[in-house]
Amino acid sequence: MRTFAVIGLGRFGTAVAETLVDQGQEVLAIDSDGELVEHIGEHVTHAVQCDATDDNALRAVGMENVDVAVVSIGEAIEASILIVMTLMDLGVTEIIAKAVTSKQGKVLEKLGVSRVVYPERESAIRLAHGLAMPNQLEHLELTKGFGIVEMPLPPRYAGMLLRESLIRTHFNVTVVAILRPALNEMGISLSEESAVNFNPRSDDLLREGDILLLIGHERDLQRLQEAG
Repeated sequence: MRTFAVIGLGRFGTAVAETLVDQGQEVLAIDSDGELVEHIGEHVTHAVQCDATDDNALRAVGMENVDVAVVSIGEAIEASILIVMTLMDLGVTEIIAKAVTSKQGKVLEKLGVSRVVYPERESAIRLAHGLAMPNQLEHLELTKGFGIVEMPLPPRYAGMLLRESLIRTHFNVTVVAILRPALNEMGISLSEESAVNFNPRSDDLLREGDILLLIGHERDLQRLQEAG
């Protein structure tokens, strides 16, 4: 589990914070607006009202202990720049920053942020899932708390039959398909395309390089990934 800070609790920041919590992550939510902080307080690990452009305020809330910071300050690019620079000074190594325009995005990229995102709720939810489960390739939310993900086969299962892996028994998730790149005799990929085995049988062999399409509760999917 990693610790996240979400700075700026507009629609985008709130969506990121709440989705990360749904993924079982620790989230520190920060905004200068007391009403927004109060509104999200019961949904996150910690919620703090402070001026995030003040480096002393960020130090006071323990920002140097955060693994990932998401900066979502709306159109105030000056504030975003100040916050990003302070986070870098505090040693936060992964910073995700929201930009409203491509020009703002370019400025943030030049500052050296890890990633620039743009303000759409769908992007916020996708970002949060990607942060919580960085090894997943794709995610589709079916309903709140449940989703379908593409995930590389954990190395521990390579060479097992699907039934031997006990993935469903141990993690309560279902393998709905196995994607496997077409290889030649030397084990070299022949193309970018993959063979897809939908509804695999219990005696299907799992191989190194396989990609699993899984369905289940978000927390169970995350448990599988963390188990490696």
